[in-house]
Amino acid sequence: MVARQLTAASHFPGQFPARQTGTGEQCSPLQEFFDSLRGCFTSSKKKDRSCKAFFGFTTSVFCFKLIVVNKKTQKQKQHIEILEKSQQLKFRMPTEIRISKHNALYQASIQLEGLDYTKLYRAYSGIRKSQIEPRVLFKVLVCAYMKGVYSSRKIEELCRENLVFRWLLEDQKTPDHCTIARFRGNRNLQEAFEDLFFQYVKKLENKGYTEHSEVFVDGTKIESKANRYTFVWLKQVSKQLEKIKARLKELVCPQGNLTSTKVEKRLEQLNTEIEAQGIEVKKGRGHHKPEIVRERDELALLYRRWMEYNRKKAICGENRNSYSKTDTDATFMHMKDDHMRNGQLKPGYNVQFAVNSGFITGIGVFSNRAAFGTLIPFLTYLWHKHGKSYRNVVADSGYESLANYRWLFENGQTAFIKPANYESGKKRSSKEQVGRMENMGYYEPDDCFICKNGRHLDLSSHYTSHAKDGTERKISVYRCEDCSGCPYRAACCKAKDSEKRKEIFVCWEFQNLRRNSYHNITTEEGKLLRCNRSIQAEGAFGQLKHNRNFKSFLTGGKVKVLAELLFLGLSQNIAHLLAKCNSGLQNLHLIQPKAYLNFGFLKIWKTGSSGKQSLFRRACLSYLFFGN
Repeated sequence: MVARQLTAASHFPGQFPARQTGTGEQCSPLQEFFDSLRGCFTSSKKKDRSCKAFFGFTTSVFCFKLIVVNKKTQKQKQHIEILEKSQQLKFRMPTEIRISKHNALYQASIQLEGLDYTKLYRAYSGIRKSQIEPRVLFKVLVCAYMKGVYSSRKIEELCRENLVFRWLLEDQKTPDHCTIARFRGNRNLQEAFEDLFFQYVKKLENKGYTEHSEVFVDGTKIESKANRYTFVWLKQVSKQLEKIKARLKELVCPQGNLTSTKVEKRLEQLNTEIEAQGIEVKKGRGHHKPEIVRERDELALLYRRWMEYNRKKAICGENRNSYSKTDTDATFMHMKDDHMRNGQLKPGYNVQFAVNSGFITGIGVFSNRAAFGTLIPFLTYLWHKHGKSYRNVVADSGYESLANYRWLFENGQTAFIKPANYESGKKRSSKEQVGRMENMGYYEPDDCFICKNGRHLDLSSHYTSHAKDGTERKISVYRCEDCSGCPYRAACCKAKDSEKRKEIFVCWEFQNLRRNSYHNITTEEGKLLRCNRSIQAEGAFGQLKHNRNFKSFLTGGKVKVLAELLFLGLSQNIAHLLAKCNSGLQNLHLIQPKAYLNFGFLKIWKTGSSGKQSLFRRACLSYLFFGN
């Protein structure tokens, strides 16, 4: 009987109609349930403890169920409304999107809200406006780059389907892929993008996350979107240009100098003569042309080709030897990703990063294939954007040149550049080359070198030359007094003439600056900075190209490519800051590699070949520093 009454009363209150008492008052189902239980226990003759315990337990269970049901009912009433006239249910649907505060994109949005978008709005006001604010569109692009999504169509798909990106849009209209592509590739907005990037870099420095004591410079080559087979080679252009100019000189001015004015005047004379003679000019094949018409056509064709080759030569410039027709700013370079495995040249850009404390503090895009020609303009660009220069400049051997050494010395910056012969000089094969200047003794009082056979190489002459980058340098020539009968002549002197003596060409200014840089990198501070350069600078490119799978640019031209890199750099800085804050390393500027040797999983640190050992060290330290 008790079980039946419990089952009947355990339903929702209000499911059964209220019962009236003897006095005519309403009795609720809950009160009816307790009355029935009380009657059950009072009518029994044996009031044992087990029955009372069962009564207490059953009552507590029922009360708990009743509280839960009441809470659910109250929660349902928040979303349900009954209209009085039509007695219909009306649902209140919550449309607000709530994102967890621990979400990476939520934290990125907070970081980006602290920037000043005045320049972006000012530059965007003169462009065809869309339905979305430029501030919101900028945040969407940065967050998409954080997720490794770069295509404008995929970003549009994220804005339509991803709840976090719907929250980032702030209830604004979803932008289509054309709007995203126009916003990212607009040349008028590049200055505003640069301003926002360096605002965030300055914000990091103000909080103490970065400093201006040292900068790690490194570069990589990233492929352009240009066609791989639309190349123009400077050597071929110059060769054809000389042939055309020689033929034009025969036709126009065999004795004087060839100029475009003379060619144009000759064309006008020929056209005037053709009109005066009343010659009917017929186009196409199969028609006989008079001699004067053929001369005019040949001259006009040569003149057009002359102007075209001059234009190609001007596009190529002095610092590169090729470019692509579909992206004239891209230069054909060797890439690490060689899909054909034949050393194929691809159109691309030389991208330079300045890294401090793991954060990208500067980005440069260059068409130069070599790295040594990019250091001076890149550091000058950083000085203009930051307002001050870095005290120590750390770079690898690709940046070594007399111009770079001289510029750093004149600007009061310390060079930590590894010499080009640093690694090769350690090898036994290099030390056995008796003809190298490094393997000869130098006697400073007499200003002469002493070879392995004990003979002197005295100073012979001086001359001035220019390096590949146009730097003027003074060369000293040292010549051996006599090489006849020397047992080391075959290994020392490579000249085919047996009577020619051994000569050494030395630029003492370059050698002294190289010696200072070598001394800097071999100190304890230099070793630490070199180790951190391989971790931080190369780690930044590793994050970009491997972890985030950025292989080639989606836009063409230096301006658009730089804008794309600014989005990449800003998104990477935000992700890196979040990783460092989670691990408590936000104030760490330099890594002490020896401190991590105590970890058990780094016992393999000292095992394996030198190549695998170096890769493993970099991988472990990059993981410990970047946190991902």
